[in-house]
Amino acid sequence: MNLGLLGAGLVLGIAAVGSGFGIGTAAQAAVGAWKKCYLTNKPAPMTLLVFIGAPLTQVFYAYIMMNNIRDNAASNGDYSLLNFGFSIASAVAIAFSAVFQGKAGACAADALAESGKGFAQYVSAIGVIETVALFTMVLTMQSLL
Repeated sequence: MNLGLLGAGLVLGIAAVGSGFGIGTAAQAAVGAWKKCYLTNKPAPMTLLVFIGAPLTQVFYAYIMMNNIRDNAASNGDYSLLNFGFSIASAVAIAFSAVFQGKAGACAADALAESGKGFAQYVSAIGVIETVALFTMVLTMQSLL
């Protein structure tokens, strides 16, 4: 069994689980925020969808990494344990990035719906969290060259 190929498959799965948790967390808060708006007869901001969808991008990063790790594992069988290690560590980092992006998105949804202000700051904070996933993808792929 080639552990590198196994790791390549796990990258996508683990990162997708993190994205699911992040999206679920942000979506629950957005629904609650919209409810507060409706109860107070305030317009419900559709921009909250940005916070819900933010953790989804980690699935794309994991997909790109999966293909890179798969190709690397197929051509360098002797490094299968290295590929497996990078796969698991990177997938967990990307998953946590998505989970915490969802938590930040949940807070942002509540704050924006209540105050109507701060959208750019909230998106910026979520973007900083996004950077963890981006750096993980790029640096993992670079390390496996």
